[in-house]
Amino acid sequence: MEDRLKISVITVCLNPGEKLALTLDSILNQKYPDVEVIVKDGGSTDGSLERWTGGNISGTGTEKVKVYVEKDGGIYDAMNQAVFHATGDFLLFLNCGDTFADEEVLGRTVKVLEEEKGTGTDLNRLVVYGDTCGEKNGVVIASSPEITGFTCYRNIPCHQSCFYSAALCREKPYDLHYKIRADYDHFLWCYYRAGAKMRYMGFAVSSYEGGGFSENKKNKELDKEEHRQITRNYMGKGELFRYRLIMFCTLAPLRSALAENRMFSGIYHLVKRKFYKG
Repeated sequence: MEDRLKISVITVCLNPGEKLALTLDSILNQKYPDVEVIVKDGGSTDGSLERWTGGNISGTGTEKVKVYVEKDGGIYDAMNQAVFHATGDFLLFLNCGDTFADEEVLGRTVKVLEEEKGTGTDLNRLVVYGDTCGEKNGVVIASSPEITGFTCYRNIPCHQSCFYSAALCREKPYDLHYKIRADYDHFLWCYYRAGAKMRYMGFAVSSYEGGGFSENKKNKELDKEEHRQITRNYMGKGELFRYRLIMFCTLAPLRSALAENRMFSGIYHLVKRKFYKG
């Protein structure tokens, strides 16, 4: 019998408290059996790791949960380290506090991967993604069913809802020059440089806690600046002008405000999902 595809779910942390257990329990509740959990910890001192290391902080964890305690230079450096510990065919990064949308996510994802394999897709050049449940406003955030240049400029799928081939993550580690958008840079590299196939799966993958580092008001200007730098690296001047014009004509700032407003976000995302489904 041919070996099943293996999924590695990566969680990086530093003093995560109870959020680590919430996330790891969600992963371990998945019904698909061929999954490994990589916990890359930067040196926690809050006792959050003991449950997964049998009380021995230098241990390697349980059968499915592998714990690696190593110093790092921040979240993206930690993610790079974790990638090279992972042995799965595909990788998903699930932050502490985030969970899977339900217990069948990995099983459904592997069915999609097997479909792609059956049609001759190079699995080393494949990214599959789904929708995201936004806990902050209690809505399902629909991802675009087709990745285009404009999608890359405007609104790529949530990182916690993207499964990357391990080969793509090893070929281009996250660029530590970027403090907020290294994952965005990597997604654009996959699309523009690696020629990866992007496959929308049509179901919710993760439940995203929100309120992370990139959403802090203090970091919003840096977020915008990194977006400008990254898009210039991958898109030509004419392409960028076209996308900015579209954003202006379609009232992008107003739509963003509606998407983030607790009162209107549910209606906005419902309309968005119906628009994507045609």
